[in-house]
Amino acid sequence: MAPALRGGAGDERGSAVADFVMVGGLLTALALAVVQLALVLHVRNVLVDAAASGARYGTLGDRTPADARQRATDLITGAVGAEYAARVTVGQSEDSGVRTLEVRVVAPIPVIGLIGPAGTMEVVGHAPLQ
Repeated sequence: MAPALRGGAGDERGSAVADFVMVGGLLTALALAVVQLALVLHVRNVLVDAAASGARYGTLGDRTPADARQRATDLITGAVGAEYAARVTVGQSEDSGVRTLEVRVVAPIPVIGLIGPAGTMEVVGHAPLQ
């Protein structure tokens, strides 16, 4: 004689704990990924703002390109750390016939927290020379 099949909730005993752990782990990983993406965007925005601010500062009448580099470096160091301000360069370029001061920042992309491969994100700020 074949055993009778039991139906009902008794067959699912213990699966709520497993479901909770699996779904909880998945949601935690998703939340951490969103936070990391927000951090990457924050770092990028800080670098763009610092490069543009440094370029504008360097084009003032009593300032030099060295002042532009120092301004960008100070802003980046204060916001995200000195390792992101290690490669700041200043030069002149021409855009649509207008001479501009160019501040270029090369920095790591934060992959885990603020740790990431060096030299993988590059941003540029421009300001017209007076």
